[in-house]
Order: sequence, then C-alpha cells, then structure tokens
Amino acid sequence: MSYAVVLDACVLVPMPLCDTLLRLAEEPAAYRPLWSHQILVEVGHALEKKLKRTAFQRQRRLDSMRGAFPEAEVDVPADLAKAITCVPDPNDRHVVAAAIRGAADAIVTFNVKHFPSECTQRYGIACQTPDQFLMELFHLNPDLVLEKLDSQAAALGEERSFVIRRLENMVPNFSRSVDLGITGVDDEG
Repeated sequence: MSYAVVLDACVLVPMPLCDTLLRLAEEPAAYRPLWSHQILVEVGHALEKKLKRTAFQRQRRLDSMRGAFPEAEVDVPADLAKAITCVPDPNDRHVVAAAIRGAADAIVTFNVKHFPSECTQRYGIACQTPDQFLMELFHLNPDLVLEKLDSQAAALGEERSFVIRRLENMVPNFSRSVDLGITGVDDEG
C-alpha cells in the first residue's frame, strides 16, 4: 500500500479508534500506518497517566502495535524536528518530521489546529481528523471498511452496531455514514 499516514498519539490512545485504524491497515490494507518512537512514548504516557493502564498493559499495547506493523516506526532525527519551525508548538514538530521521514501523504490527528496547512502543505502532507480520514476510506472502498468493522465486531463477540456506538463520539460523521450505509456515492447512476 503506497498511501502512507502518520497516526498521531491522540488517535492511537482510545482503543476503539486505534483498533479500527489499525485493522484498516492490515492486509488487505486501505493505507500504510506510520509513527515514530516519540509518538509511541506519548501513547504510552497517555495510557498510564490519563487512562490509568498498568505499565504491563501499556507495554503490551505498544509491543502489539510494533509486532503487527514492524515497518511503521520511522526514525526522526532531533535536528529535523527542531528545523520544522512552521509548527508553532515545538512539542508537535516531531509529528511533521515523522511524516517527512516516512514519505507520508497525511497526518491523522484530533489536533489539526496544531499543524497549520501552510506548513504541512509545504511538505506535501495533508492533515485530517480521524473522522475525515475514515470518511475518505469509506468513500473509496466501502466494502473493505465494512468488512474490517465486522471483523472488529466479531473479535469482540458483537455486531457492527456495537463498534459504531463505541466510535460515534470520536468519529461522528463516519459512524453515522456507516450506520446509514451512506458512502457518498450515487447508487442510482
């Protein structure tokens, strides 16, 4: 898969969203996921500090992600991240640096305001919310997305509607579109 996307820490922390995003990157893949060591450090920190997961749970999640997608982690030299001064917050520059190093097409984040379009476009990188990204994938290949959601639901011993309900606060347009079967494609002509 040539369409590559950096997944920011904020979209990898909530398990329902992380699970959906990563299932869509499994073969047959809708895209190729990317992250950096620093992104995974942020994920681990949020899991422990905000979600009160144990160190074992944090490590198991990160090891599972690395094991499932060994090519996803890109090396980000500190000097590259420091050089990306068009991102206002120095703590967010490493995400754009990871996108550059991984030849990513997009960054998926809840924090799109942290990545000004005049900056990301300079590097040929789009910045999307997870809702926008999942809507795009659904429009491009609704059957694949539905198959992946069904697989996610089956792994939980549930129906697709359960997965959609777990996602609706994070990705409301996507959840509504999947629930209603709206792909954005005119079925009549």
